[in-house]
Amino acid sequence: MVRKFDSADSLFHDLLDRFEAGTAQPVGYPDYAAFPSITVGDAFARSIAAAELEGGISCGYGSGRRRTELKFVRLADAGSLYRHLGRTPAREAAASAGEGVLEGLDLHPKLQEAALSAIDAWSRNKTWAYLGAEDAASLRIAVILAQAILDGSHHGLDYRTFSRRAVANSKALERLEGVVLRLIGAVVDVPPSNNARAAFAALGLERFGPPLLLSGTFLLDQQTVSPSLPYLGIPPTAMMRIGFARPPAYVLTVENFASFNRHVLEVDQERIGLTLYVGGYPSLATQGALSKLASILPETTPFFHWSDIDPDGTWIFRTIERALGRPLRPHLMSRQLAEELGETPAGISRMRQRETSRSLISDLVDYFAEPGAKVMEQEQIDPQIPEWFRSD
Repeated sequence: MVRKFDSADSLFHDLLDRFEAGTAQPVGYPDYAAFPSITVGDAFARSIAAAELEGGISCGYGSGRRRTELKFVRLADAGSLYRHLGRTPAREAAASAGEGVLEGLDLHPKLQEAALSAIDAWSRNKTWAYLGAEDAASLRIAVILAQAILDGSHHGLDYRTFSRRAVANSKALERLEGVVLRLIGAVVDVPPSNNARAAFAALGLERFGPPLLLSGTFLLDQQTVSPSLPYLGIPPTAMMRIGFARPPAYVLTVENFASFNRHVLEVDQERIGLTLYVGGYPSLATQGALSKLASILPETTPFFHWSDIDPDGTWIFRTIERALGRPLRPHLMSRQLAEELGETPAGISRMRQRETSRSLISDLVDYFAEPGAKVMEQEQIDPQIPEWFRSD
């Protein structure tokens, strides 16, 4: 695309911007039609001539009667043009800013590598997570917050308390949550959703988690809970108060509240299984409750999970699978259903394939790495008893 300018300085800065981005000899053009007056055009010509005299640029002119008409301006010597503008090269500015970002911090190697990638982007006059070299102080705060989360200092705290304790600014995490998540994602698997608050809750930054809803035939404090009750809500930390006179035929965790209700009310009215609503991204407390449940039930009790067929759903599956520490089977989650009922999204995030190689969700994760992969909300399909237990 032809780049035209009615300001010489704007043209010069654009040449250097593209040079820093990797173009060896970028070219710009005068925009004669945009000059508001002859005086402005003359000033433009004088500025071009001065920079050319200093050796920073070379100019191309017309021929014949138009041999004095400026056609284009090419970067000739970046150093000379930097000096002409009084501009610091991006690489120098990035190096200076980068020293302050990492100074005195003891970081996880992959977190440090992520921070260095931001500084490398600055050296090419690019932003990183919407931060530029002028935002070095903000990146340092984000790095400190990310390391504190990786260290587990956030467990059981709310946003503002954690942020105040970590960086003496209660609102820092709210302001930088996207940057912090990106930094953490260089070290551990984080939810692909844009809902940062839910993602942090899944990582443990949550003081008061949502209740865990259970439906089935079970005991509470050794007393039978009537199966006529559609479900019971308990704090996730109270899972040790749940018991069973006999193991459920299956355990099914569900991401979506509507799908949870439909499964409970429409297809498992006999309460042969134990169905749990995990509230979207399962909080750390919910993950702990699921781990406790897995230790209570025998190995012969199969566990299933039902989520949206999308990268968030695979992340939730993997999170629950890790919490259980035992095999987890996808329920109504397959590439076949996605192809039949799904839609191709505008953009799609993906899990790291290497982290799912031994998981039963790996085929779906591989599917999302393919071009044209479709996604599907779980409400689009009617609930079913897991296929091992269907009587039809």
